[in-house]
This record gives sequence, structure tokens and C-alpha cells, in this order.
Amino acid sequence: MGLTEITDRIAKAAQDADRDPADITLIAVSKVQPNERVEAVLNEGHRSFGENRVQEAAGKWPAFRERFEGIDLHLIGPLQTNKARQAFELFDVIHTLDRPKLAKTFARLAQETGHCPPLFIQVNTGEEPQKAGIAPDDTDAFVEDCRALELPIQGLMCIPPIDETPSLHFALLRKLADRNGLSQLSMGMSDDFEQAIAFGATHIRVGSALFGARVTNAQST
Repeated sequence: MGLTEITDRIAKAAQDADRDPADITLIAVSKVQPNERVEAVLNEGHRSFGENRVQEAAGKWPAFRERFEGIDLHLIGPLQTNKARQAFELFDVIHTLDRPKLAKTFARLAQETGHCPPLFIQVNTGEEPQKAGIAPDDTDAFVEDCRALELPIQGLMCIPPIDETPSLHFALLRKLADRNGLSQLSMGMSDDFEQAIAFGATHIRVGSALFGARVTNAQST
């Protein structure tokens, strides 16, 4: 589809929702994509990218950052507690704060390093047992706990169930964010980002529509 078409669609969706397209960050999901595809998008001027795994990001992005200024790297996949320190070093934003143990680890690292990336709390809006995230009914208390730890909580993130209408989950996330005074919403992917924008998404995560099908054997060279 290409970057220009995606940005045009974002602008149209924002206009339809009476929103400013500048308030919406397109995160190009570069996980498991060959470096040449990522570089092509960098050469078009895009700078916000999302990765699922700390190890893959560590093998890919330091070299790109030496060549391209202003890269904004987002962690959008699950994070093991023992990789939290490395994630602090690599990522500009973390979207997957999904459990109390990780929150306490972030708080400790923030005290040690004097730094903490902006954070999104991942909410399991579908309450799917196989999926990470805070249950909707537990979100208010978790936000309060994170604030007590002085963590920089910017907003909420969700990944709707694949077999349910995504707008219901976007509406729920928006309601939870509004109730907790959070202005940023990380929601919407290749197939539903226009719906997400209508419900207030500030960060959308687009991979296959931008890069094409994932290449599971992509090498970081």
C-alpha cells in the first residue's frame, strides 16, 4: 500500500472524526521485516517504528540510528522482566506495561537510572486468557498503583480479539482512559486503524498494510 496512501487514509479518517492528523502517530510495525523494507520507509522520511522483541530491536536499530536522525522506537510486544533494563536503553516508548511485577521493575530501574520511557498500560479488553494485559475492571486500580510508583503513564493500549468488532474495544479503552485522565490511546492496526481514529486513537500500529506480508526468516544484516 505504501506510506503515502496510509498517511492519506489517516488524514481522511481524522477529518471525518473532526480531529487533527498531527495528533495521530503512525507507528510502522517493522517486526520481522527485512532491513531493506525498513530502510525504504526511513528513506521516505518516516521515523516512528514499532518492534515486538527486545532482541530483534537490539540487532536492527542501533545501526539505523547511526545513519538516520530522529528515530522514535516503540516497544509494542510483551516484555520479560529480565529484559526491562535493555528495553529502557533501546526504546523511546513502551506500550506493554501489563502486570504489577513489571511496574515495580520499571520503578526500580527509573530510580537507578534517573530515566523512564513514557509508558502505556496494556488492557486486555477482551479478557482473553491467552493474552497479556490488565483486566478492564482492574485498570483503575493499576493506574493508581503505577502513579504511586511515579511511573510516567501516558495512556492505554489494547489489541482487540480477532473475532470481535474492534470498535467495541476501542470504545471501552477510550472510556477507561477518560476515567483516569489519560489522553493517549494506542489502538488500531492495519485492518481497523480508521475505526480506532474515530474513537480517539493517538497511536496506531500499522505493519502489513505498509510493509507487505511479514518475512519470518528476515535477517538483521
